[in-house]
Amino acid sequence: MHISGQIALVTGAGSGLGEATARRLAGQGARVVVMDMSQASADRVAGEIGGLALAADVSDPVAVEAAFERVQAELGTPRIVVNCAGIGTAARILPRDGTLPFEVFERTLRVNLFGSYVVLSLAARAMSTAEPLDADGARGVIVNTASVAYEDGQIGQAAYAASKGGIASMTLPAARELARFGIRVMTIAPGLFETAMSAGLPPGAKASLEAGLPFPSRMGKPDEYAMLVQAIVDNPLLNGAVIRIDSAVRLAPK
Repeated sequence: MHISGQIALVTGAGSGLGEATARRLAGQGARVVVMDMSQASADRVAGEIGGLALAADVSDPVAVEAAFERVQAELGTPRIVVNCAGIGTAARILPRDGTLPFEVFERTLRVNLFGSYVVLSLAARAMSTAEPLDADGARGVIVNTASVAYEDGQIGQAAYAASKGGIASMTLPAARELARFGIRVMTIAPGLFETAMSAGLPPGAKASLEAGLPFPSRMGKPDEYAMLVQAIVDNPLLNGAVIRIDSAVRLAPK
């Protein structure tokens, strides 16, 4: 699918991987909807790329549906939808204080997994009634974000790994179901990237993490994630798969 001239919606686009994706898609000629929990962050990015800023919590179906309705009314059908919204949590199943963190598990799955499903579902509904874009009958592409933790979950990542594993697992059945509408579904599983989360690490901790990355031995740059999104949109045969982008790392238990 050609990116230029298309409407793209990116969640979590006020920072990190989502922001980089929004900027890259805009640079390729897309009209980008910058969706984020923070209106201020969405406004900042949208103002710099000429996009539309929307604030919405992806775990709230009503808010997300209202956002899609606004996009449809003001711009038209988004043909490229990228799910970057999510939270990183760390909680042991059996903490030392004996407190069982059920709330952490529930919240992590609600934001990461349920939120991705909400956006995917509403994106698919919008795309399914749009006119095909090419001779193949393509109507759009949806890219979700998992994590290498879906396969290499570390101690303390039971909730996070479960949420990302769910995203990875729904990729193929979603792609198979939506194939009749000409909608592709892909998932990217990033490894260690330079985001707000990693920026808070002490220099020694960051160096230690990077030393475990085979090649290149550095954290990924957000635009390198965005480059993969662009490649997925451009290549019509990429469908129903999970792609790791991780410098060949396999995370240790802790």
